[in-house]
Amino acid sequence: MIDTLELSTIPSADEALRAEVRTFLADTLDGLEPDERARSWMGFDAGFSRQLAERGWLGLTLPREYGGAERGHFARFVLSEELLGAGAPVSAHWIADRQSAPLILKYGSPAQRAFYLPRICRADAFFCIGMSEPGAGSDLAGIRTRADPISAERGGWRLNGSKIWTTNAHRSHYMIALVRTSGTPEDRHQGLSQLIVDLSLPGVTVRPIQDLTGDAHFSEVFFDNVELPADALIGEEGAGWAQVNAELAFERSGPERLYSSMALLECWLTHCRGLSDNTASRATLGAILSQMAVLRALSLAVAGKLAAGASPATEAALVKDLGTELEQRIPQLIGDALGRQADVPTPLPLLRTLAYLEQIAPTFSLRGGTREILRGIIARGLGLR
Repeated sequence: MIDTLELSTIPSADEALRAEVRTFLADTLDGLEPDERARSWMGFDAGFSRQLAERGWLGLTLPREYGGAERGHFARFVLSEELLGAGAPVSAHWIADRQSAPLILKYGSPAQRAFYLPRICRADAFFCIGMSEPGAGSDLAGIRTRADPISAERGGWRLNGSKIWTTNAHRSHYMIALVRTSGTPEDRHQGLSQLIVDLSLPGVTVRPIQDLTGDAHFSEVFFDNVELPADALIGEEGAGWAQVNAELAFERSGPERLYSSMALLECWLTHCRGLSDNTASRATLGAILSQMAVLRALSLAVAGKLAAGASPATEAALVKDLGTELEQRIPQLIGDALGRQADVPTPLPLLRTLAYLEQIAPTFSLRGGTREILRGIIARGLGLR
């Protein structure tokens, strides 16, 4: 059963980080157009990620011995809110910092921690996540990509198969892939393991996928007899299902599941402030902010569980499902509000930002697990199935 979610507040020491980050972003992002800001955690800028690393803002939750700051989950929540609220291009380091590093810290060997974590903290190693596959989609237990032992003498793994919808695979150095190391797809959760794949190895082919907006942040990845060393395995062989569910709690619970439409909201509010009559807009703004306040409190409560060492998979699925529903509604609500004032000219930057989000918003409920999969997880957590 799902545990009771208790309201959490950000400790004052972590809240104090906000002003410093906000000042940095105001200077660094000055002049960035709102439709560029709307890309935020899909915006890839390695140089910007290294600027964050220089300030010690990557690896906030990691131990100092690996280059981290040991600040905890609330500090990272504050940083994430400010980055996403400002529309900063965080995509280069985001997956490595958000979930790959905590996964390696928890399940990785001492050698894996010593090699990968400092590189993540310096923004020298970018990761992607190999989960979805053609024909399986969000049904992770149905994957067919397989890693077989090369030989008892040599050790290592021979990897064959493919992954799809892999964010930034064409720009990343490594993939953490969920693969089958024993049994068949009919075994479902049994026989799955997580491997670190160096994407520069022979036999790896990465093909970007262009989306409706013209961007290409997704990729399909093919493995043809890719030879991996024995220490590519994270944790225990066959324990991948439990590990990946712990990892997904980091992916699904954060403020990036609430703030994907913030650049549009800010741009629209700027437009509304210049109008002589804002009566109609106030109702739309109230509908957005009332939901956002509740969802932010829910996301903070999950951050509190993570800070306490829990793995709130069900609660994180709830945040992701409700959060992406709001993210998708914001472009619709703002578009309807503009339509009710059709006699008022709409600024071009606002129109461009609205057009981008109307095109990309359907993906919000796909990435990180489809709505149907998430609601199945929630139902199991509530004991309903």
